[in-house]
Amino acid sequence: MKLRVQLQCKNLHEYLRELSPEILDRLYNHPATCLAVYRELPCLAKNYVMRMLFLDQPLPQAALALWVKKDSQKDHDECVSVLAGLRLWHSQQLQGGLQGYILNPVFKENLRIALLGGGKAWADEGSSLGPDRHARDIKSLDRYAMERWEVILQFMVGSPSSAVSQDLAQLLVQAGLMKSEAGEAPYITSAGFQFLLLDTASQLWYFTLQYLKTAQSRGMDLVEILSFLFQLSFSTLGRDYSVEGMSESLLTFLQHLREFGLVFQRKRKSRRYYPTRLAITLAAGVTTGSSTSSSSSSNLASLPGTGDEGFIVVETNYRIYAYTNSELQIALVALFSEMLYRFPNVVVAQVTRESVQQAIANGITAQQIIHFLRTRAHSVMLKQTPVLPPAITDQIRLWELERDRLQFTEGVLYNQFLSQADFEVLRDRAQGLDCLVWQDVAHRVMVVTPQGHSEVKRFWKRQKSHT
Repeated sequence: MKLRVQLQCKNLHEYLRELSPEILDRLYNHPATCLAVYRELPCLAKNYVMRMLFLDQPLPQAALALWVKKDSQKDHDECVSVLAGLRLWHSQQLQGGLQGYILNPVFKENLRIALLGGGKAWADEGSSLGPDRHARDIKSLDRYAMERWEVILQFMVGSPSSAVSQDLAQLLVQAGLMKSEAGEAPYITSAGFQFLLLDTASQLWYFTLQYLKTAQSRGMDLVEILSFLFQLSFSTLGRDYSVEGMSESLLTFLQHLREFGLVFQRKRKSRRYYPTRLAITLAAGVTTGSSTSSSSSSNLASLPGTGDEGFIVVETNYRIYAYTNSELQIALVALFSEMLYRFPNVVVAQVTRESVQQAIANGITAQQIIHFLRTRAHSVMLKQTPVLPPAITDQIRLWELERDRLQFTEGVLYNQFLSQADFEVLRDRAQGLDCLVWQDVAHRVMVVTPQGHSEVKRFWKRQKSHT
């Protein structure tokens, strides 16, 4: 079961379809981009592209319709929509008033290069720099990638031992995953907690989308960094690549990827870098709903620290036993419980009314807490039905309802009316302006919204001046 979040984690095609036609056409100037977009197409759409790749004339719609069975019309319509939305083909009027399709000439040319060879090398291999005395093997790259990514996640849960750059902290706030108030350190939001419940592949893709949204405001070329991400998807894990010929914008982007754990670079000024498994899997189109997400997620599952093994035991006395050494998982448990004891391989915590309501005050919902406990339940707990004791889940929901009994609304109080008529005149005016929050007719008291206060006040002054 996957948690439905409000993070709107778009897949690759949904993201690309939101870009302007100018940016899309520039993107298709890179063979790596064309191949990356092609491999994420639905199977039927891939078939259309391959059949039209070497056609120089527009294909009539009637001829295209003959390629599919009548009971596959829905799939056909979906493919037409995807190819048109990504500007992979264009509609063109033929002789006799017929309509046809022709592949985007830029996309067609560069996809041919990607499939048949030719063109410039997509990335400069580090072999031109000679052997690397500090070469990294795949195992060390995997370990480095997860260490760097966990630093970000630990920073989100407020781990004192984790620090990130100011740029990264600002990006987390802009993405809505953390909140920052004047003079205070950033703290996790409800969306941030949902983010932590996602698998690593989805976390990476969502985070990358947020980065791309702010790229242009940072003065970076969106097409350049997108093309570089797609090039990374065709890199070889464990092989080094040269930074020669990179623009300043790309070098800055490379440093950000280094902080995210997507590439390894021994020093900031090093002339070579190693793409990690995170970068290769991410750029390969690991997205929610993607056709490759299952296989890519399994690749990420082989990394240390990304397994989904259950480690939590919840007892009816509100005790939580977390059998883990992961600082991140311990910090997550601490978001909604009180830590009691810590041993070498287990942490004991207590779910209390205060701890749950503090988590809810920070934007975490009762359903998210229950989902976290259920999805990380120890194998021993999975043998029972229901997995979590109903007394615990019901109580967590009740503690949330306690906070929801009162709803605070800001307003301006009007009282001490000299007559019932005065009260009713002003109340009716407030109702007409749709700014009346509350009224007590018997005691001649009412509350209006701050936005409507000035207009109600002006009305009352005019009313009194006429009497």
